[in-house]
Amino acid sequence: MADIGMAKGAEERGHARAALDAASVREAYRRWAGIYDVVFGGVSGFGRRRAVTAVNRLAGPRVLEVGVGTGLALPLYRRDLQVVGIDLSRDMLEKARERVATEKLANVGGLVEMNAEDMAFADGSFDIAVAMFTASVVPDAKKLFAEMSRVVRPGGHLLFVNHFAAEGGPRWWIERTMAPLSRRLGWHPDFALRDLFAPETTAVEFIEPCPPAGIFTLVQMRNPAAAAVALAAD
Repeated sequence: MADIGMAKGAEERGHARAALDAASVREAYRRWAGIYDVVFGGVSGFGRRRAVTAVNRLAGPRVLEVGVGTGLALPLYRRDLQVVGIDLSRDMLEKARERVATEKLANVGGLVEMNAEDMAFADGSFDIAVAMFTASVVPDAKKLFAEMSRVVRPGGHLLFVNHFAAEGGPRWWIERTMAPLSRRLGWHPDFALRDLFAPETTAVEFIEPCPPAGIFTLVQMRNPAAAAVALAAD
C-alpha cells in the first residue's frame, strides 16, 4: 500500500527523528489531556469506530485497550465485553475515569497507569488487544507489539489503528519535516508499519485505510504463531 512507509531506521529515513521516552510521552500528554478530545477526537473518530466495530465482531470477552487515553472508545464496545484500559498518562486516565462514571460503563473493569512496553499482566490474559493511535506514541513499537502478543491468548487477535508514514509526495515531506519534533508532539509523525512489525514475516488478516482520506489504517491479525507457541510451552 502506498500509505505504508518502509523505512527501517534513521539512517534509512534520511532524516533525524527525536527519540521518545516515557517521561517525554507523559509530559506531552499532560499538555494534551485537557484538549485532546476537541483537537483529535473528530479526525480520529472514523478509525476508532472502525477498530471497535472489528473488536465487537470477534469472539472472546476479555479486551485490552492499550493507550486508552481519555476513553473516547470505551462507550463503543459491546456491553458484554470485559474491557481493561491502560495508559502511561495519569492525566489522560483521569479523563477516562470521568467518562466511565458519567456514562455508567459497568463493562470497563479497570483503567490502569501502565507502560505498554512492560505490562504487568500474565501471559494470555486477554482474548483481544487493540491499540488505537498508540503505536507511534510509545518509545519502542516493537516492544509494544511483543507485549501485546504476550498478554493475548494463542489464537486471539491484535488490532492497531494508526497513522503510517507515506512513501512519497507532499505528505511524506511534511512527515519528514515534523520528525525532529517527536518529543514535543508526543508521537512520531514519520512512523512506518515496519517500525511496529516485519510485514514480510507477520501474517496479517487484513489492512484497510480509514477515513478521512486514508490518513489512518486499521491492521488486524491473529496472535503471531511464535508467540502462541511460546505461550503453549509455558
